[in-house]
Amino acid sequence: MRQQSQITRTTAPRIRGVLPVFQTPFHDDGSIDFDTLENEIDWVFKQGSDGVVMGMVSETLRLSDSEREQVAEAVCRFNRGRGVVIISTGAESSHTAERFSRHAESVGADAVMVIPPVSVAVSEDELKAYYQRIIQAISIPVVVQDASGYVGRPMSIALQASLFNEYPDQVVFKPEAVPIGPRLSALRDATAGQAPIIEGTGGIALVDSYRRGIVGTMPGADMIDALVALWRALEAGDERRSYQLSLPISSIIAIQTSLDAFVTVEKYLLVKRGIFKNANVRGPVGFTLDAETRRELDRLFEQLLAVVNES
Repeated sequence: MRQQSQITRTTAPRIRGVLPVFQTPFHDDGSIDFDTLENEIDWVFKQGSDGVVMGMVSETLRLSDSEREQVAEAVCRFNRGRGVVIISTGAESSHTAERFSRHAESVGADAVMVIPPVSVAVSEDELKAYYQRIIQAISIPVVVQDASGYVGRPMSIALQASLFNEYPDQVVFKPEAVPIGPRLSALRDATAGQAPIIEGTGGIALVDSYRRGIVGTMPGADMIDALVALWRALEAGDERRSYQLSLPISSIIAIQTSLDAFVTVEKYLLVKRGIFKNANVRGPVGFTLDAETRRELDRLFEQLLAVVNES
């Protein structure tokens, strides 16, 4: 059972459950493969997803400004009302982040997700002003993403809590700074258990995070059937099933030690599952799969599917 200090209220009640971050497929010439993207969105909803998310693992930072807007428009269109759509709109300037956020709202996004600037370390006052400008510019929820697991410095708990206290009906959190569990609990407690918090570790910390009161998870699309099954087991209080699923999921995610590792492994598995035609990643790439790692992924993935398919 969850602790009594669990999160008891969400300001954005539809932003909950299993919300996969989609991968962006590319043709061999580097252009976006929108047909495969639509296939991916259809597939994750067929697996029971509660929505779709454009995030860091969507290679957002490797897209041009026009491509980011094209992908946002396409995903909102492909969604067809089946779940929530959350679009990543963080940028290196408040001006551009506001522009992306306004555009996302205009094309039908249910929420935006915003990372801090990654090229410069800014003061907390500057960072708060960055988020305030975005929140005030739109009417949909803003997922404050502490992406310091990939880039930048951790956002202080005090800063995050102050944003929630100022905008309790609009702010959602996706904390990724380590240590995940203690910081998640600290954010929960600093907001009196009221702030909606989404797990953002790909699922490796999902069981522990669920007990700390999260309202949802944002894993990759590659293992979405397994993550949906794990979420349902947690909701049902089925501890045996939860750990059966969590252990192989965590073993696969443990291989993904960087942003590029997540991108590369997830695309490899999406090809393996017949969802993607290729595993093309926009370079320069900081992680590649060697033959032995691929074989280990294959073994772990086979074990995971066996567990998923158990009745």
